Amino acid sequence: MATYAIGDIQGCAKTFLALLETIEFKPKEDQLWLAGDLVNRGPGSLTVLRYIYSIKESVQIVLGNHDLHLLAVAGGVGTLRDDDTILDILNAPDRQELLEWLRQQPVFFKDGNHAMVHAGLLPGWSFNSAKGLSLELEAILRSDTYKELLANMRGSKPKHWSEELTGWERYRVLLNAFTRMRVCDKKTGGMDFSYKGPYETIPDASTAWFDLPTERPLDVTLICGHWSALGVYIKANLVCLDSGCIWGGPLTAYCLDTKKIVQAPNQDK
Repeated sequence: MATYAIGDIQGCAKTFLALLETIEFKPKEDQLWLAGDLVNRGPGSLTVLRYIYSIKESVQIVLGNHDLHLLAVAGGVGTLRDDDTILDILNAPDRQELLEWLRQQPVFFKDGNHAMVHAGLLPGWSFNSAKGLSLELEAILRSDTYKELLANMRGSKPKHWSEELTGWERYRVLLNAFTRMRVCDKKTGGMDFSYKGPYETIPDASTAWFDLPTERPLDVTLICGHWSALGVYIKANLVCLDSGCIWGGPLTAYCLDTKKIVQAPNQDK
């Protein structure tokens, strides 16, 4: 049995299935960890979602910003954008079943010495606090009032987390950290969503979220995606797996057991 983590698929179905063939993934024996953004921008969002749902007992996912966008549009509280490729899901006869399952998924997951989030964790959050905060969001997403959360998640303010935050401001900060964050202000730690470029050209006043001081233990490896310009980036307790498949790059898998990286070249562009 092996466990593989895979970065942002974003509807690149051919590349995703090719990668699973390359790693010889066996749903009855192996496990998949998917770091969010399963759908959108690529040509095969419905194929990806249907396949993952068909092997859901062997899959652990966390929600990404594109997955939340799909749920918002499907719920009538989000606007379909020109570059969205989710109409196949919205028009599918099994849409209800697929979206109900998607809505039950977490935004943060931890098991043993590995954890997973789509974008990142703010420096002051321990893994225990991140789990507690994610449960707040997940309780709403799984409730009958989930559309209110999705309707109020847009926007980049507040930029700073505080336990004193309440209501939609609190939930917006949490969702932004879990699913949208790349860099933060060096001095204040506030999230900055204006920069999406490579690690090497981060503005002087900013820093990668994972370079801010944190007291999280080094014996837990955090797996994430979201930052395609960063590419595959690995340090002592961090594995970033968004290798820009949606932009023509490969799709990347990381074996939690062997720490081996495997890639499949893009087949969807």
